[in-house]
Amino acid sequence: MAERIQKVLARAGYGSRRLIESWIKDGKLLVNGVAATLGDQISEKDRVTLEGRPLSSKRIWQQSMPQVLLYHKPVGEVCTRSDPEGRRTIYQSLPVPEEGRWVSVGRLDLNTSGLIILTTDGELANQLMHPSNEMDREYAVRVLGEVTSEMMQTLRDGVELEDGKAHFSDIQPGGGEGANTWFHVVIQEGRNREVRRLWESQGVQVSRLVRLRYGPVIMPNKLKPGRWMMLEGKELEYLYEEAGLKAKATKRGVPAEKISGKKEAPAPVEKEKAAKSTKWPDKSAKAAKKTAPRSAGSDTSPSKRGPRIRGRSDR
Repeated sequence: MAERIQKVLARAGYGSRRLIESWIKDGKLLVNGVAATLGDQISEKDRVTLEGRPLSSKRIWQQSMPQVLLYHKPVGEVCTRSDPEGRRTIYQSLPVPEEGRWVSVGRLDLNTSGLIILTTDGELANQLMHPSNEMDREYAVRVLGEVTSEMMQTLRDGVELEDGKAHFSDIQPGGGEGANTWFHVVIQEGRNREVRRLWESQGVQVSRLVRLRYGPVIMPNKLKPGRWMMLEGKELEYLYEEAGLKAKATKRGVPAEKISGKKEAPAPVEKEKAAKSTKWPDKSAKAAKKTAPRSAGSDTSPSKRGPRIRGRSDR
């Protein structure tokens, strides 16, 4: 059965749909010797080349199990594959995928830490990032400056930024005081420095920013900066379900509930024990159940398990 070329190649792990569409626009992709155009469909009998290099039909069409991992990005790493300034990239900390290449689900800027999801399934990445799916991004934010209830309401209602109106879909105090005051905020899009710019619009400076959740995925407490862990079994199936895709996540011949432990990255030098299982939102929840935020107290770090604010499965 013929399918759109960007969908097929994204699913095979060659890149995101957006990247593949850029290859098509730039004339880099040929189908049977003819430059591909947006909307073209391909089947198993077609020959596809990228910049003169034939793409493996076996890789394009085989239904291999995709890989998905969670990475705790530390401050100081960039999310590009290479950096002209020689800064460390997140990809230097990741394992080599079994097939294809890692596609990141969104990015975090240099000075932001926290959860990044990466996958070899470009179609999954596209679904998780697509604005129509309104995936929550929850952050813990440490701010410098007084924050009033009026300012919080303004940030909920929306602020006109240079690239359009933006708002927090929710905002809750996270504890602390003075220079160690924390908030938990949720946005549903991924514009550049959006969280920081929203706070700056109120004259408040962000001194630390940590992403805790993306869609249904909550960063595990035991996942330390610079480390990764694989998703497998029911958690991976649930992620596909939330993205509106059919899961391809079960190991051949092994029931999902029998898949054993998630693999966690070794430290840059030494191994550590596997991180605990990701805690998923309750799929049966019909409405958000607000919980009191944990106080940050005098600690300089936020609670990674701060208030759960409207998971996507609640809507």
